[in-house]
Amino acid sequence: MTVESRRVSSHPYKAQVLRDGDFHLAGRDVSAVEVIERLSGVLTDARKERIEKVIRGRTYNVAAVSEHLYDVGNMSAVMRSAECFGFMPFHIIERPGASYKMSDRISRGTEKWLDIHIHRGPNGTVDCFSSLRRDGFKIYATDLNATTTIDEIDFTQNVAIVFGNEKDGISAEARANADGRILIPMYGFAQSLNISVAAALLFSHVHRRRSEVRGASGDLTPREREVLTAHYYLRTLDAAENYFK
Repeated sequence: MTVESRRVSSHPYKAQVLRDGDFHLAGRDVSAVEVIERLSGVLTDARKERIEKVIRGRTYNVAAVSEHLYDVGNMSAVMRSAECFGFMPFHIIERPGASYKMSDRISRGTEKWLDIHIHRGPNGTVDCFSSLRRDGFKIYATDLNATTTIDEIDFTQNVAIVFGNEKDGISAEARANADGRILIPMYGFAQSLNISVAAALLFSHVHRRRSEVRGASGDLTPREREVLTAHYYLRTLDAAENYFK
C-alpha cells in the first residue's frame, strides 16, 4: 500500500493531495521535493531532525480500525496510541446516526500525523473491510470470545486490527468478515480491559514483534519517506500555503 494511492484526510494547511503524492498549494501543483526544499529553510534543524526520526519508525502496513465507538475520549486515546507506535492508517467506522468529532485534549493533535479514513452509512464495516483487503491487509478483530491470542498472529504481514465499541464489542458484520478474531491474554480475575488500554497493549506487542523479526517496525520506501516528509513539513506550519504564492 503506497502513500500515493491513499486518500489523505483534512490538514491544517490548505492543500489538496494528488494521487502521485504531490500537492495543490496556492492554486498550483507542487511536488514533494519542492515542498521540502522550500520549507527546509523555514523549519528549525531540531524540528527537521525530529520529523526524520519519527518517519524512520512509520509504517503503512499496520492499520487500526475503530468500529462504532461511543466515547470520543476512547477513540482519541486509541488514535494517540497508534501514532505513538508509528502505525499510519487509521480507519473510523462511525456508528449509525453519530458523527465522530476529535478530542484535542485526549488525542493531543495526533490526528495531524495519521492517515485517517472515515466510513459512514449502514455498510461502513463492509466497505472498510473491502478497502483494506484491496490494499492487501489481513483483518483481525479483537473479541473477548476469541480462542486465538495475539501471540499466534504474524504481525510482520499487512495487518489491520479492529476494535469494537465499549458496550457490545465488534459487530456481527465484523465478526463474520474478519480473517480472524484475537484476544489479549489476561491472567487475573478481570477478563476485559478498557479499549484504550487494550489498544495500547496490543500496539506495543505488534511494534515489538515487528522489531524483533524485521529489525525495525518502520518500513517506508524512499518515495513514501519523501512524500511523508513533505506532509509533515506542511502540517508543522500555520498557513504553509503562503510560502508557495
